[in-house]
Amino acid sequence: QVHLVESGVGLVQTGGSLKLSCASSGRAFSGFAMAWFRQTPGNEREFVAAIRWSDSNTYYGDSVKGRFAISRDNAKTTMFLEMNNLGPEDTALYYCAARQGGIASPSYYLRQSDQYSNWGQGTQVTVSS
Repeated sequence: QVHLVESGVGLVQTGGSLKLSCASSGRAFSGFAMAWFRQTPGNEREFVAAIRWSDSNTYYGDSVKGRFAISRDNAKTTMFLEMNNLGPEDTALYYCAARQGGIASPSYYLRQSDQYSNWGQGTQVTVSS
């Protein structure tokens, strides 16, 4: 069982930047992929970005493409989400997620929240206008 812990709670002004981290149980993650999703009250979780763990291939949601960057450290214990040019629409509870097994068509399935079996507790990001 993978235990995920997010960090990087933040309040930032419009146009600012913030970096989130997701640590995997303090040891190297050996699964297929990790991802970031976000959620606002009354709405479903929205895909933000995913990274295939073996080769760091990345996938982004349309609303964050070009502004956010997902990455992992070389020790494979931590995933990051660097967020730039933030706007009030980025305000949400951000979750990291992990998937152990491989899947076909990762560019499609890694965007679906039901493909992930492990979730962090969420970290709040608030962007003030």
